[in-house]
Amino acid sequence: MHDIWNPWHGCIKKSEGCQNCYMMYLDKIHQNKEKGIFKTAMLEYPLKKNRDGSFKIKSGELIRVCMTSDFFLEEADKWRNDVWKVIKKRSDVIFYILTKRPERIANNLPEDWNDGYDNVFLNVTCENQARLEERMPIFSKIKAKIKGIMIAPILGPNDLKPYLKNNDIKQVICGGENYGGCRPCNFDWVKQISQDCKEENVNFSFIETGTKFIKDGRTYTILNKRVQSQMAFRANVSHKSKDIDFILKYDDIIIQKDKLYKPKYTSVNCLECGSKMICNGCVNCGRCKQIE
Repeated sequence: MHDIWNPWHGCIKKSEGCQNCYMMYLDKIHQNKEKGIFKTAMLEYPLKKNRDGSFKIKSGELIRVCMTSDFFLEEADKWRNDVWKVIKKRSDVIFYILTKRPERIANNLPEDWNDGYDNVFLNVTCENQARLEERMPIFSKIKAKIKGIMIAPILGPNDLKPYLKNNDIKQVICGGENYGGCRPCNFDWVKQISQDCKEENVNFSFIETGTKFIKDGRTYTILNKRVQSQMAFRANVSHKSKDIDFILKYDDIIIQKDKLYKPKYTSVNCLECGSKMICNGCVNCGRCKQIE
């Protein structure tokens, strides 16, 4: 996927949400020959250019960083500074950073971080109430321009309200679990989080039901991830309360909104996609039927 940047690969399980890690499951399925945690060939991916000299990643696009690892993993300390340099160079691109290790953030930020880079969207995963209570007090003390919470895989009810009241959190993403040993996602948990976010004017996106989905007392087994996404969309609990405004620059010049990349949803799969609110849109790869 063009909107994912994995400068390193591999991780160490941290908490309950890691039990059925999708990355480790897929590595096993695809018989990944490289073991452990290693730097990939993608370290400078955001700096790659087309033949005409333009960047492959356009100004205003959102790039998800380290989706097959954890950005603040201790074993990646030797590579992280190089990644920060790339992020600073592409100050016209939004970098979505996610971690289960908020206790390591403060000591692993760049020296010129101050109150945050304008183009970094810093997020923490809290898969259940225990991790919410453990991680949010730490995460709340971290200075960042834009912050969010990921509740995936959701493993139980989460009382988010105390952490949404100071206008620090701009977005919450929620999704069920997939792959080996998947645990159920109860729609009642999702609805409560959605309601809490709505009351505090925070964007909420329910991206997928997971394989086991409980609704109105019935358990549904949904194996197809596209159907999971479609069912999440149809649940009608996602909502955009307000725009998240990033100040994006190139050569220290602010880029006006009308000059930034705008997602286009041209595939039939985009019509009812649970991730529609948070993705970069269709890339016209030719594999999906286009909307006529």
